[in-house]
Amino acid sequence: MKKADIKNLSAGDIQAQLTEAKAQYSKLKLAHAISPVENPIQIRDLRKTIARLNTELTNKQ
Repeated sequence: MKKADIKNLSAGDIQAQLTEAKAQYSKLKLAHAISPVENPIQIRDLRKTIARLNTELTNKQ
């Protein structure tokens, strides 16, 4: 997600997106540990998205 997209979300929506992104990140990390994923850049992008969501959630509270 882009920073501009995240700024337009409410705190509840950000929390929902954060939960979803964390679940997706853990699944991707597990899949990568078993066998290399096709695009390992996805792991980095998800980690950065989670950080952006956490930052914006902190700012909204």
